[in-house]
Amino acid sequence: MSTLTIEIEVPYAQDVIVTPELLNIDLSDGRSISVPLAWFPRLVYADQKERDNWRIIGRGEGIHWEDIDEDISVEGLLAGKASGESNLSLKKWLAKRSAQQNPGEGAT
Repeated sequence: MSTLTIEIEVPYAQDVIVTPELLNIDLSDGRSISVPLAWFPRLVYADQKERDNWRIIGRGEGIHWEDIDEDISVEGLLAGKASGESNLSLKKWLAKRSAQQNPGEGAT
């Protein structure tokens, strides 16, 4: 018995739109995919200016948000994978973010 191997080519990201509820990605094969923003807590906590400051990386294999240090792969989105960030990591990031946004708070 022989096994048929099917090679799947993952499309690349061409455009990104982030709304308060959804992450929308236009793909090179003509599809558009949308996932809940809740899948990516850093995007949830980001303001719209930070959400709009993205760039395509790896020739379209992923998207990077510099301001919030978030990377999301197209392959992961197509596989239905949400953020793998731990609660501890997110809490540390939120604390650092709060300190940067409110310098001098808590100082005596």
